Amino acid sequence: MYKISILVLTFLTISSVKTQPKIEFREYDLDNGLHVALHQDNTNPIVSVDIWYHVGAKDEDPGKTGFAHLFEHMMFQGSKDVGKTEHFTYIQKAGGTLNGTTNQDRTNYFETLPSNQLELALWLESDRMSYLNVTQENFDNQREVVKEEKRQRYDNAPYGSRWENLYKRAFKGQTYEWLPIGSMEDLNAADLSYAQEFYRKYYSPDNAVLVISGDINYDSSKALVAKYFGGLKPARTIKNNYTPIQYNEGEQVDSIYENVQLPAIFIGYKIPGISSDDIHSLDLLSSVLSDGRSSRLYKRIIYDEKLAKSIGSFIWDNELGGLFIVSSTGLKNTDLHKLENEIDEEIDKIKSGTISENELEKVKNSYESGFTNSMQTTMGKAEQLAYYWTYFKNTGMINTHLDIYTAITGDQIKESAKKYLKPDNRVVLYYYPKVNGKSNN
Repeated sequence: MYKISILVLTFLTISSVKTQPKIEFREYDLDNGLHVALHQDNTNPIVSVDIWYHVGAKDEDPGKTGFAHLFEHMMFQGSKDVGKTEHFTYIQKAGGTLNGTTNQDRTNYFETLPSNQLELALWLESDRMSYLNVTQENFDNQREVVKEEKRQRYDNAPYGSRWENLYKRAFKGQTYEWLPIGSMEDLNAADLSYAQEFYRKYYSPDNAVLVISGDINYDSSKALVAKYFGGLKPARTIKNNYTPIQYNEGEQVDSIYENVQLPAIFIGYKIPGISSDDIHSLDLLSSVLSDGRSSRLYKRIIYDEKLAKSIGSFIWDNELGGLFIVSSTGLKNTDLHKLENEIDEEIDKIKSGTISENELEKVKNSYESGFTNSMQTTMGKAEQLAYYWTYFKNTGMINTHLDIYTAITGDQIKESAKKYLKPDNRVVLYYYPKVNGKSNN
């Protein structure tokens, strides 16, 4: 259930985006610390409930990796009044959908269902927030599920180790050294007592935000929230001290031999957290480089030089720091060193040159379109409201976010490239097909 979300963007003019209506919402805190945001949209008779716990892989202790993601699975294994996997049964029988996701910084659980079933969703979420069945049987069962997920999605998938290898090299000894999936060794060594303590510390109302979006009445929704969440006790957990991110520690280069058909290169530059002013220009920089067939890297690498089968870039932004990633899958006989040089030259052109008005307008339009499209659903709006509260404690940013992007200049993008996309601030991994059984990670 752990996933990386990469936004798929289309075009929309800047003027049309500015006519989009503002998102109206109400927010408040319960006495136990739970933050609640309500958004009323009576267009369709559906409602989305999204609850974010401010806990992710960065909150795990060394040697205990994978617990945040493991707990995502545990939360569907039954609670005081709900049997094992019955959370799925209740929601699906009511005509709804549901899921959960985990990343480095937060874990969320969400459902969309007919609006007359809102009370059902709130009952289910409150029951597992306060009375989860953290038993040995459930723990062992879900640990095996997570281990199998790791085998399928990471260990045995082509290039499946690429993100793990980038992160453990870029952030060695620092926050974000490991991914939410964790290591097989830590999952094997995991014990029930740690799981129970993890639940007690982080799955509490004062470490969460609850968003209800859709066909609701504000007053009746507020009464339901009080009914199901008002009596829950806060944990008052003191969070870990996170190891500061260190930049410009020197270039790290490694060759990985795995069961892949084509050579590939993965480059990760360390970047700041999502509250940094630079993160927005870095986001647009990734689009300048690889968003669409007219983008700089795509035109040069795929069309002109015919060096690779695919190329792309994106920012993996986390709360405290992340990576600006450039990846390219070569052809059978691609020289990865030549491919790397071509990529570097194109990045250097941005640092020393200019970004045209057409390029800038294109990437802004593309971003704005994607953001606006994501706000067309009740769940999309719930996700954004939860995001801005969790990371910024400023839910109102949902209505000012686009203003930041429309104000970014070409010079800001250029300066961000010069500041972060430097050889001594990156990890470079060459992936090669295994030869005569040679393999490493």
